[in-house]
Amino acid sequence: MNLADPPPFRNDADTPTQAEARRVMDAVVKSRTAVRAFLPRPVPRSMVMDILDVARFAPSNSNTQPWFVHALQGDAKQRLTEALMRSHESDELPASRHFPSDLPPSCKDRQADFGTRYYRTLGIDRDDATGRYRQTGRNYRFFDAPVGLIFSIDSRLTRHSWLDFGLFLQTLMLAARSRGLDTCPQVSFVRHEPVILDALQLPAGRTIACGMSMGYAAPDAALNRLDMPRAAVDEFASFLGFDEG
Repeated sequence: MNLADPPPFRNDADTPTQAEARRVMDAVVKSRTAVRAFLPRPVPRSMVMDILDVARFAPSNSNTQPWFVHALQGDAKQRLTEALMRSHESDELPASRHFPSDLPPSCKDRQADFGTRYYRTLGIDRDDATGRYRQTGRNYRFFDAPVGLIFSIDSRLTRHSWLDFGLFLQTLMLAARSRGLDTCPQVSFVRHEPVILDALQLPAGRTIACGMSMGYAAPDAALNRLDMPRAAVDEFASFLGFDEG
């Protein structure tokens, strides 16, 4: 798939061109998954630039565009990986809380289901804390993807700008998918923020939003076929004032 030159959008009645654009868009969205096993096939800088050139059109409040992207490959990625693995193995930094202690029941059930599927696929027992910690370390190797991305934001910004950042990340992942690449967004990098800030020599006042692995998915890897379930629309949406149909 390649949407480098998409057809112009029209607001009038459906046309064959518009139907094809919809079909391609739906396929890109539905085929995007978090990939954790990659091929060693390189990704050229020009392709990463092309993806970011699309992602920059993501919406943001008052056009503030609060995102910063740090793309790494080769020796630069390896140096950051080594620093992160030292930090991970020393286990000295406080754990970052991905969720509140009172996680809503529906979210908690889905989180537990993900954990069961994920570690079962890896053959890691639920009570194997060492095995789980070792697997967490794979995050800091960017799951051996050829491209590692680190995202930072000005620490003064509020949750509204963080929402903007999420829109940017999703746009980036869809742009990558439309070019045959796969990604995995990773909040695990946040725990090692001091290490990343130092390694990338980021200015004071920056905070790490997340990291991301990018490359070509290994087609035979079981981890890339988790097929996580999604809630049906009527489980999370209500419709008020609509006519039937």
